[in-house]
Formats: sequence, structure tokens, C-alpha cells
Amino acid sequence: KVLGRCYWNNPCEERSAHNAALPTTQQMDSSGGKLARVTKVLGRTGSRGGILQVRVEFIDDASRSIIRNVKGPVKEGDVLVLMETEREARRLR
Repeated sequence: KVLGRCYWNNPCEERSAHNAALPTTQQMDSSGGKLARVTKVLGRTGSRGGILQVRVEFIDDASRSIIRNVKGPVKEGDVLVLMETEREARRLR
């Protein structure tokens, strides 16, 4: 059985054991992660193009934005939980 793509801000209609086990955003935020919204998808990187490079803007501090590498499906407007926020990815060439 193939599951559809699920996003934090647009959850799937179908609930599976995998989706039910995911913690809520509030639980993740309280465990030390910072919430950041994807503002722009910059491109693909990695040896096979499986990593997306994105620019994210922190929800609690809208003036601060950094570039991060993300594995998996992501689009503009998605909310990511970043466990580490000091490191920034190198730009694509």
C-alpha cells in the first residue's frame, strides 16, 4: 500500500501507524527544536540529487534566515523543526 506525501502544514487524510506515531509540533518545540518555515527551494544537491537545499526563516525571529540541506519531500511554506540552528549549509555552485 502506497501512502501519499504528508506535510506538517498539510497532513494526510489517511492515518496509518506511522503517522499516528509522529509527535505534534508543540511536543517537538518543547524538546528543544526550533520551528522554521521554508521560504525558497534553492536546488538539489548530493551525489544523486536526493538532498534539497532550502532557505528557511525562523518563526520566532522572522528577520533571521539560513540555508539548510533537507532530505525528503519539501516545498515552500512547509514548517521544519531544526534541532540545531547555528550551522548553515554551504551554497550550491
